[in-house]
Amino acid sequence: MQFSPARGNPVRKNAPVVDIMVGIAELKIALQPDRLITLGLGSCVGVSIFDPTMGVGGLIHIMLPDSAQFNDTTKPAKFADLGIPMLVSEMRRAGGKASCFQAKLAGGAQMFSGLNKNLMLNIGERNIYMAKRTLKKLGIKIVAEAVGGNKGRTMILDTRTGKVLIRTACEQIKVI
Repeated sequence: MQFSPARGNPVRKNAPVVDIMVGIAELKIALQPDRLITLGLGSCVGVSIFDPTMGVGGLIHIMLPDSAQFNDTTKPAKFADLGIPMLVSEMRRAGGKASCFQAKLAGGAQMFSGLNKNLMLNIGERNIYMAKRTLKKLGIKIVAEAVGGNKGRTMILDTRTGKVLIRTACEQIKVI
């Protein structure tokens, strides 16, 4: 690996692409040419942030919108209100410029249709709302999304291009 004097981060020219898995309630950062992948976005929301000028990407798999109602917040990436600011901080530490950050969202589905609306907690809708609210508060523009519906998704961020591939059951792959 070479190091870029401008940002102190590795420049991985001609390196093989590494697929980095992001689990539930986790966040990870990657540099070009790697890919970040999260599976099982039902009511959970995946938020990718990409800096096209520096080739730095990040992905978080959010389970819940708000940490305020919980005593145990030892896994801050579980919550939109704590995890997204942490993702932004990690992106900056990796050399990303906040003024260039672009966000994309996926997930937030209503996975249990047919239930009494009063019994549903609308976690998917609440996750989407809080992710958008938190990104807006941080001044990060949302450039694309694939949210809502009633099917689970897989989200893949390609740090070479900033494109996000969305795999949904029984549908063609969507690029956002």
